[in-house]
Amino acid sequence: MKRSIYLLPLVIIIFSFISPDTGYRTTTGTPVPSGKWVVDKSQSAVRFSVTHLVVSKAEGFFKTFDATMESARPDFSDARIRFTIDAASIDTDNETRDKHLRDEGYFNVEKYPKITFESTSLKPSGGKNYKLTGSLTLKDVTKTVVFDVVYGGSSATDKGAKAVFNCTTVINRYDYNIKSGGAAIGNEVTITVKVEMDEVKGS
Repeated sequence: MKRSIYLLPLVIIIFSFISPDTGYRTTTGTPVPSGKWVVDKSQSAVRFSVTHLVVSKAEGFFKTFDATMESARPDFSDARIRFTIDAASIDTDNETRDKHLRDEGYFNVEKYPKITFESTSLKPSGGKNYKLTGSLTLKDVTKTVVFDVVYGGSSATDKGAKAVFNCTTVINRYDYNIKSGGAAIGNEVTITVKVEMDEVKGS
């Protein structure tokens, strides 16, 4: 009887880390190794911001995108990432402005419907930080960009592992032939991507 009483706190602690409602088993700062990952679109977002009339910012996001990742190393340093965005899904909470952005002077979505990114390297840079380098293709231009990445941690669930990354970079819109708007719109565009990746079990 005394032994059961002594063991009771341990049982409570164990069950506090196993939630039958969510299926989560562990949350850790150590990446979960796997072969293939796909983006959980419901838990991810692709956003951008640019200065407008010098003193304010115009912000928006893309509603439709897809991403995959392949990695075998526990620290993800060998990861290969592919990202595709539907340019016409741009949304700045202003339909008139969104229509302009889809036109030829901006994204020209009829001629260039996809924005793509394909990584060439993901290098640890201390702590939970990485440098993600790859090719960004926007309209008819492909250039090398570097994202600052913060690894948000991994969770093991009954359905497979999850991994979260927050990525930021800055590009010059003129480099990608987005020239409309003139001086009223800033040259530099900040891109912020938050992705939650799901392990493909059995990969």
